[in-house]
Amino acid sequence: MVEDNPDHGFIISKAMQECLPEVKPVWAKTKEEALCYLNQCEQEEWESPKLVLLDLYLPNRHDGWYVLEKIRAMPDALGKVPVVLLSHSNDRNDIAEAYERGCSSYLVKPIKYDDWLEYFQTLRVYWWETVTLPKVNVALF
Repeated sequence: MVEDNPDHGFIISKAMQECLPEVKPVWAKTKEEALCYLNQCEQEEWESPKLVLLDLYLPNRHDGWYVLEKIRAMPDALGKVPVVLLSHSNDRNDIAEAYERGCSSYLVKPIKYDDWLEYFQTLRVYWWETVTLPKVNVALF
């Protein structure tokens, strides 16, 4: 998970604990932390994360685009990891650009905690039970 807002990070972590208890999330608070972790995955030959949750505005959208671009340019499994962009923005241009740049899904951040739970229950069904992905560890970044 790449999230610069500590309140959002806490809420997301808590909702994930309830909906995805087997997942051990890694929380990067900056673009630098995120890319350092992913580069370490490559250098140490760790298995790729199963999914990346990426806040678009870190704190500005240029940083979110930068992280997405760097992930998509990574070799092998890392470059193919599904990236779910999270944002308060429901601007059509942000959404269209996100898909053009290679995000796998775009979610508008909900306001209520119960809505976060619903998001993660749906996310679980889709990414863990519905689609077939290359074999990777059950880390969620």
